[in-house]
Amino acid sequence: MRVERVFRLLGLLLGLIAGVEYARFIITEAPISGYTLRAIVLLLTALAGALFGFFGLPYVTTKPFFWLENKLNVTPLPDLVAATVGLLVGLLLAALVGLFLAKLPWYLGFVISLIVALVFAYWGVTLGLNRRHEMMALVLGPGRVGGLIETHAVDTGVLLDTSVIIDGRIMDIAQTGFLHEKILVPHFVLAELQYIADSSDALRRNRGRRGLEVLNLLQKEPLVDIEFIDEDVPDVTEVDMKLIKLANKRKAAIMTNDYNLNRVAQLEGVRILNLNNLANALKPVVIPGEEMNVQVIKEGKEQNQGVAYLDDGTMIVVENGRRYMNQTIGVIVTSVLQTAAGRMIFATPASESSIGRPKPLRRIQGGGGTGR
Repeated sequence: MRVERVFRLLGLLLGLIAGVEYARFIITEAPISGYTLRAIVLLLTALAGALFGFFGLPYVTTKPFFWLENKLNVTPLPDLVAATVGLLVGLLLAALVGLFLAKLPWYLGFVISLIVALVFAYWGVTLGLNRRHEMMALVLGPGRVGGLIETHAVDTGVLLDTSVIIDGRIMDIAQTGFLHEKILVPHFVLAELQYIADSSDALRRNRGRRGLEVLNLLQKEPLVDIEFIDEDVPDVTEVDMKLIKLANKRKAAIMTNDYNLNRVAQLEGVRILNLNNLANALKPVVIPGEEMNVQVIKEGKEQNQGVAYLDDGTMIVVENGRRYMNQTIGVIVTSVLQTAAGRMIFATPASESSIGRPKPLRRIQGGGGTGR
């Protein structure tokens, strides 16, 4: 990553300078004579310092840096403001206490001042976080604090899964303006999409390219706030588990169509946004007596039953429909059964149903051939 490269170059420079200074110390203090020997000592110490700085400094600096960056990204704004104010107040009190320690010996005063500064800084941050509501009320007024804190506490973003990107319906939802939270796309999800797009299988390749095109359109959509993030979970190799761990870390939700990811994420306490559930919620309800055209494609479990499907996969059991195999017929809905696995519709062929059809008039014949 770019930040890590910067720290490595900085470590190389600092290590080189430290190595040269240490070589000068050795040459000055030790009885080393001869230009060649001095050059060897200088070269070896400078090389050792440069290598140590190049490989060692990133481990000391980048991990705390990225940890702090992640914390700042997910911490609500009122908490950041309160912690900063508390920290400044604590350090100011520590500086006032340090004035009374000026008469002590420098080494003793430095140690005591450092301890006092750390203690007061910790107390200031803790007090600021615990009393942030009162602090924000002093600035904004009590009527606006609750809404501000609630907004920043909830708006933590939505992580996109590969399945929901390839599905493409998220673009239609985005254009309606219903997506208010920030859309987050980790780079390991992009890498999986690229891997699918480069597949030798034509179907998988088209699915991957469709997903990349959907992301391109989402970037151009003015109603969507989308961000591609570098955060990763290096100790996990599977993409689904990476998403779950990252969602727990950022307190974010996951948008997916994957059934298995849905179940595992719920067990881990992650908020799930499932587009299939949204589509089922918005789907028109079929009511008994409604007529529709379906194609009977296979036999049912019971005798003389036929089975058809709607475009969304809903099963329709057609009574006496076996004789209409591989035919498109009109059916009339008789009942609808909602189960945990989905919705099931029972119907009868319209030509055999008496629902909605007028009853025939009885013809009464008289003795003289006239009807009364």
